[in-house]
Amino acid sequence: MDDSDRGAGQAARPKRADARRNKETLLDAAAAIFVTSGVEAPVRDIAAKAGVGTATIYRHFPTRADLIIAVYRHQVDACAEAGPALLATSPTPHVALGRWVDLFVDFLVTKHGLAAALQTDNAGFETLHAYFLDRLLPVCAQLLDAAAASGEIRPDLNAYQLMRGVGNLCIGADSDPRYDARRLVGLLVAGLRQPREP
Repeated sequence: MDDSDRGAGQAARPKRADARRNKETLLDAAAAIFVTSGVEAPVRDIAAKAGVGTATIYRHFPTRADLIIAVYRHQVDACAEAGPALLATSPTPHVALGRWVDLFVDFLVTKHGLAAALQTDNAGFETLHAYFLDRLLPVCAQLLDAAAASGEIRPDLNAYQLMRGVGNLCIGADSDPRYDARRLVGLLVAGLRQPREP
């Protein structure tokens, strides 16, 4: 490899990083629009929020289903990556768990429309659900283990059961303005605490 080849390789790396950031900006914009306007929102609205042309969206995501799947995976990834970061920066593991569960609630409340749009493709939906579990169960388990090891919560808690319980409390939150899923989930997380010795 001569110097000109090395220089070309170095120039390509920042471009890839920029492209990844641009794609993430686009996915964040799509997620925000889906929350307010549903998954059938016009592509031009998503493009305007992302500050790109509609052709850019179609270049990355040729169909609406491609975009919906990408948004879903992007949100799962963000939730998964937040767990270790919260554990490292929160004052206690229980606080980290509570903050992560808040993010998980945001994801669940906004994903219902995405999931409904994908259920017509059963195989695709099942693949996404498996991705969801593979990415998020270990993160939830890590947070639970840390909070149990610190003595803040009971040690016999199961990540799948907690996530399922939180999910069940979120059902209907997007269609009933009087229902406060976040408050109920907060009570659930508070109830995980280890009882104090008398």
